[in-house]
Amino acid sequence: MCYDRDARPPIAPIAGGAESAGEIILTASDGARFRAYAARAAHPTGAGVVILPDIRGLHPFYEELAVRFAENGIDALAMDYFGRTAGTAPRGDDFDWQPHVAQTRAETLAADVAASAAYLRSPAGGAVRALFTLGFCFGGAVSWIQAANQLGLAGAIGFYGRPLGPTRDGSPAPIDRVREFACPILGLFGGADPAIPASAVEAFDRALSEAGIEHEIVTYPGAPHSFFDRRQTEFAEASADAWRRVLNFIRSHAG
Repeated sequence: MCYDRDARPPIAPIAGGAESAGEIILTASDGARFRAYAARAAHPTGAGVVILPDIRGLHPFYEELAVRFAENGIDALAMDYFGRTAGTAPRGDDFDWQPHVAQTRAETLAADVAASAAYLRSPAGGAVRALFTLGFCFGGAVSWIQAANQLGLAGAIGFYGRPLGPTRDGSPAPIDRVREFACPILGLFGGADPAIPASAVEAFDRALSEAGIEHEIVTYPGAPHSFFDRRQTEFAEASADAWRRVLNFIRSHAG
């Protein structure tokens, strides 16, 4: 299960912390246009994050999350996956994401992430000096893969991404590319997530160690997939800890 459109980040807002936020349209290197939501920090720290949604693509959870990052001094951009197949217009609750996620490819996702990174590094995006990726579910695996895509990342973060294959398009899974990773990794998992068994998390942890990649892997006992949600009040403590770890990871690796 991934986030529906009623899900929201379990993070309290900080009044006055965000300077501006809104939708933008970006263009990838192959000319494809896609929608994104960018939030600028009122008091930037020089860090920026590309937010990679779950399989449903860009929706309100990720737009609000971008603002929460900006409130903490981190310029943020949440990108959509489906510009090539669904266009750039906002989509409603009845959007059928399944045929569109099935058409995503590792190389076009990488092109869109690269365009998002370039925006954050531009004056319009905040001219960030230390860039991170952060993904959820489908986006969690996409985030870790970017560590191998020569983007000059300061770190790659994933919530309950699948570290092992098979992948939808037959491309390598994160564990298959760990020796290409060029930045630290943070992985956050739910201990009661049936889609990602403990053995998969342990294998990813072990592969990162063997490759000499700085990393932190955290599993929250009893927490399900998509536990990081304001409505999941029974996992509020795990969510608060996960948010602290994300912010600490970014701050400690931002230089």
